[in-house]
Amino acid sequence: MAGKRIVGHLTLRLQQLDVRCETKTKDNVFVTVVASIQYRPLAGKESDAFYKLTNTRSQIQAYVFDVIRASVPKLLLDDAFEQKNDIAKAVEDELEKAMSAYGFEIVQTLIVDIEPDENVKRAMNDINAAARMRVAANEKAEAEKIIQIKRAEGEAEAKYLSGLGIARQRQAIVDGLRDSVLGFSVNVPGTTAKDVMDMVLITQYFDTMKEIGASSKSSAVFIPHDPGAVRDIATQIRDGLLQGQSATQQ
Repeated sequence: MAGKRIVGHLTLRLQQLDVRCETKTKDNVFVTVVASIQYRPLAGKESDAFYKLTNTRSQIQAYVFDVIRASVPKLLLDDAFEQKNDIAKAVEDELEKAMSAYGFEIVQTLIVDIEPDENVKRAMNDINAAARMRVAANEKAEAEKIIQIKRAEGEAEAKYLSGLGIARQRQAIVDGLRDSVLGFSVNVPGTTAKDVMDMVLITQYFDTMKEIGASSKSSAVFIPHDPGAVRDIATQIRDGLLQGQSATQQ
């Protein structure tokens, strides 16, 4: 009797096979490479796709294992991450050449993940963290250096301005003393500039002693109290000024 019998079904849809392959890199790090293979029967070769292979997925998986375990051991771990596309291209070329004879087309091959051992990943993260901490420490040190430089520049500028203020203050004092001496000499006949300077110095001396006595940190101050001591004070102040001027000129 003539008739037909269905022996099986073959889908023409695009299919995907995920393959996990364990291997090791050139630096002896064991990794699991996850590859995704997208494939489908070739148009016009459906008979070959159905009859020539008993288990298509196992055949594809075997080729993937062969190529990955031949490619990854030639690479260091870091290079394996960087050259994922090259590994995927090598797998795709090998599969395309082998599976076309069985009526299958390899549409796309992707290396979707490379998974090192957990201890290796932890060590890689520690190295990355240490490198970032080193960069952060360098940046912090550089920032502190800039702060210290700016602080030193500010202190230098402040001292410079303070020196200008002190110099102007002293110049004003000298100008005031000169005017006082000239005015006193004119208004009081018979007095010399030396007499006026002695009086001014003694007045400033006692003003200074008054300020010392008014300070909360002073408990007792001993000063000469006899009339002859006033002349000694004037002489000492004048001699001190002359010696200071002489040292400055030298």
